[in-house]
This record gives sequence, structure tokens and C-alpha cells, in this order.
Amino acid sequence: MRALSVSELNAQIKSLLEATFLQVSVSGEVSNFTHHSSGHLYFTLKDKDSSLRCVMFRGNATRLRFQIQEGMNLVLQGAISVYPPRGDYQLNCISALPSGIGELTLAFEQLKESYKSKGYFENKKPLPKFPKKVALLTSNTGAVLHDMLRVAQKRWNLVEFIVLNTLVQGEGAKESIARNIAVADTLGFDCIVLARGGGSLEDLWAFNEPLVVESIFSAKTPIVSAIGHEPDITLSDFVADLRAPTPSAAMEILLPDKNEWLMNLDTIENTLNERFSRVIQMKFHRLQKQAFLLDKNPFFNELDRVRQNLENYYLFLEQKIQHKISLDSLRLQSPNLQIHLAMQRLLARKSMQLESSKMQLESKNPKNYQKNGYACVLRNGKKIQCLAEITPHTILELQDNSATIQAEVKKVSLNECKER
Repeated sequence: MRALSVSELNAQIKSLLEATFLQVSVSGEVSNFTHHSSGHLYFTLKDKDSSLRCVMFRGNATRLRFQIQEGMNLVLQGAISVYPPRGDYQLNCISALPSGIGELTLAFEQLKESYKSKGYFENKKPLPKFPKKVALLTSNTGAVLHDMLRVAQKRWNLVEFIVLNTLVQGEGAKESIARNIAVADTLGFDCIVLARGGGSLEDLWAFNEPLVVESIFSAKTPIVSAIGHEPDITLSDFVADLRAPTPSAAMEILLPDKNEWLMNLDTIENTLNERFSRVIQMKFHRLQKQAFLLDKNPFFNELDRVRQNLENYYLFLEQKIQHKISLDSLRLQSPNLQIHLAMQRLLARKSMQLESSKMQLESKNPKNYQKNGYACVLRNGKKIQCLAEITPHTILELQDNSATIQAEVKKVSLNECKER
């Protein structure tokens, strides 16, 4: 028999194993788990007596809905492959399922713990007490929308609903939900309601997607999650500001009851009327008591007596003053009569002197001279004080009451004015 080289033996083993174990299913516990930066997953699957090296390449790893973790029990589907340079064989995993628990259930629990540790389930925004404008993110063809609007109309008809048609299941649902949340968050709504009917965990999975969870957490507008029936739980319920057991219940929680508020208003009105009546009655009794005390208080009677005395004193004083003024007036008129007459004579004399001075002053008025044929001589608008200052060819202005004329000096003859 010809001896085989190591490479030949490994090659034959590779062909035999890979042809024999082309599709296998194996279960065990995960250990030595490594998530490589390339996206490949490397780990060992073991039981109490043996172990098996495993690899899941990135293409298959991206299809997992849960995260493989150390110590997890898995059922792996794949094929045996051999690495000839080392003679090692491993399981090339195509898919993985949790052992004893559903894949989606495990993925849900893992995501829930992850977001809880990040604080996504805390710091809830308060819902408006009386919302005026609400966005409904649901399918506009389903019965859910009709049920919500019916309940809303019965409870509170002072709210405006805007329906954003949203894909709530299947391919593209998570993108549709996240997109409409972002749009509604910019339109000034008082509240956003995410709603859809009941279904299996897989049907509702779009509301567990990280894209949707991140959109709800990032929204500034309060969000109500009304997904499925009461037993149905999604991650949207945890991260939303309020979880409603059903879409119809969301309307009952979000909107006030108009009948209840009408009764409350009646109660408030009656309470106010009763309290106001009691206050008025109490004030009236207090006023009556104070009036009675004032009537009985001797201090006020004494005050009235003093006031009357003051009025009498005032009248008496006024009469005395008038009498005194009259006596003094008569007394002054008699001895000062001569002084009064002397003053009158002095005033008459001074009036005559004043009239004389006025007549003298009026006689000196240049206007009077102009009336008698005299004219005022001006040069450049100024009066001439002495004609000797004038030289031949000077232009002069002659002015009287009737006109102003210009004249040119032809000759100047000096007289006594010049000498002086």
C-alpha cells in the first residue's frame, strides 16, 4: 500500500466529511464566543463530553434576529468543512435557533434588556389633558382606524385627527413607521398614536425593530403605543410615553369624557353658587353686627356732640369777626378823612404835571416836525447828526410821513453848525 502524504490524507478526509455531512443539525452550549470586526462569528458548541468548532459568516449572521451569547443553548443548521493545512474541521453554520425558546422571543428579551439598560423606558413625557390635534399612525384601510374614530367621537369631539397612512406589518413596515413618526413630530401635534390590530409576535415584530424604538425615543411629541390586544407586548409599549391595551382603549385614555366633564361643570357651578351664597350671608351678618355695635357705642355719640359744638363755635367766631371788621371800618373812616382829601389833591396835581410833560414831549416828536414841512435826512439808512459831515456827490434820503426820496448833494456851504 502506498503511503499518503498528510496533504493527501487531509484532502480525502475533507472530501469524505463534506460530502457526508453536507447538511447537519446539532445542539449544544455556546462557549468561547467571538464577534469578529469582519462580522463573522466564531465559537465552540459543546456538551458534557465533547466540543465542536463553529463559524457563522457575516452573510448568515446578519439574518439572525437575536444575538448569540456565551452559555446559550442553540440548535445549529449547517455543514461540516475541513481546513486542510491544519487538518481541523468545523461546522459552517447557516442558521441558529435558541434551544427551548423561540427565536423571536429570545430576540425580544435581548432587545428589551438592552434598551432598558440604556434608559429608554424612563423619563416619560406627560400627555396633554385636553388634546386639540392628534396624529394617528395606522393603516387607513383597517378596522382599527374606524374603531378609534368611533370611540373618539363619543368621548370628545373637540379634537382634530390627522391620519398618516402607515404600513404596520411585513416588508418595509419598520421604515414606514419610523418615517411617519419623524414627519408627525415636526407638524405640531399634541400627541401621536401608534395603532394596529392584534397578531402573532412575528406580525407585530415591526414595533420591536431598533429603527422604530429609536424613532419613538427621539420624538419630542408624546407618543401612545396601542399595538394589538391587551396580552400583546412590544418594545414600542415600553419606550412610548403611554401604553394602551388596545387602540380603542387609547382613545379612552387620551381623550377626556365630555359627559363626565359636563357633569363636573354642573357640580362646580353648584359648588360655586353655594360657597358664594355662604360668603355673602356671612358678610351680611358681620355688617349687621358692626352696625349694631356702632349704634350702641357712646364714643360716637360723644363725637356727634363735639362736632355740633364746633359748628356753634364756628358760627359765633364768624359773627364776632364780622362785628370787629365793621367797627374798625367806621373808626378808620372818621379821623382819616383829611388825609384822604389831601391824597386826592396831591394825585390831581401830579396828574396835571404829567399831562404837561406829555405835551412837551409830544412837541419834540420828529413826526410832528414832518407834518409841518420838515423832512428827516438819512444816509445809508442812518440819521445825519450834522450836515457839515456831508460831502458833494453824497446820496442822501429825505423822508417824511408821505414818502422817501433820494437826492445827490451838489454843493456844501459851511455855517455856524460847522464851527460849533
